[in-house]
Amino acid sequence: MSHPSNSSNNSAASTEASKTEQAAAQVTAQVTNIMAPETLVVDDPPPQPDYPRYRVHPGNSIVLATLDPNTCEHYENKKDVKKELKHLHQRLENLQERLYAENRRSLLIVLQATDTGGKDGTIKHVFEGVNPQGCRVWSFKQPSVEELSHDFLWRYHQRTPQRGMITIFNRSHYEDVLIVRVKQLVPEEVWRQRYHLINEFEHMLTLNNITVLKFFLHISKDEQKRRLESRLENSDKRWKFSSGDLKERLLWDNYQKAYEDAINNCSTAYAPWYVVPANHKWYRNLVIARTIVDTLEAMNPQYPAAEEGLENIIVPD
Repeated sequence: MSHPSNSSNNSAASTEASKTEQAAAQVTAQVTNIMAPETLVVDDPPPQPDYPRYRVHPGNSIVLATLDPNTCEHYENKKDVKKELKHLHQRLENLQERLYAENRRSLLIVLQATDTGGKDGTIKHVFEGVNPQGCRVWSFKQPSVEELSHDFLWRYHQRTPQRGMITIFNRSHYEDVLIVRVKQLVPEEVWRQRYHLINEFEHMLTLNNITVLKFFLHISKDEQKRRLESRLENSDKRWKFSSGDLKERLLWDNYQKAYEDAINNCSTAYAPWYVVPANHKWYRNLVIARTIVDTLEAMNPQYPAAEEGLENIIVPD
């Protein structure tokens, strides 16, 4: 026979737990809508634009070998996207200013790719014209002794964006389920549990008003070879070449499998992965720019309300 006070306590605890879950679920649902910006367009006429999204939906596993990195819709060359990309830059510049002025939410963009995949070029061309005061780029190399003495997410969490900012991770927390797996730097039981930890980390960021967008720049092995050879042939680009790149290239299949598993395990409705065809750099830039712009449009940041009575202000001589 249960004591009345125990039943009362259990009921209160259950109610409290339910309220907590509902609060998190409400925020998650709101962000999930934003992360599918095409769903926020009116149903009649049909949603526009109808271009391919390349978003990996939760539960729909991808196999990179079946995805064509040469895909570029109806476009044929760089000139075909020039006008559209310029318009996207203008929209991005305006939306970034509104996000910065609003100072309530932020955007985290994760870029991952194999060697020569184009992360640096993406940053340079997609964010052309964006006010640097509202944008930060962080590159993550081999962790320091201090970073290794903390949990694997510690160094990344310190670089997440503050309110009003756009932050770009050039490589990211996913390195800890990629290179550490391929190079066998930690046992499988260590890196495998990190998928769950990454999902929890990104959910925590989501609940703290940080929108998370993740892009894998998908190139072919032949395209990587071409880009490596281009670096060798061009004296101005040789500084980008490292003999270590050839050793990494020998592990191509292992890296492709590691990327597949990371994407399939960690593409969520609130923090989706996009597998972007990236053999054509100009098309890669177009896809990423419009995805970011569409997401910011769905976030719909607003300028703060102006101080009351400004219409009566006269600036003295």
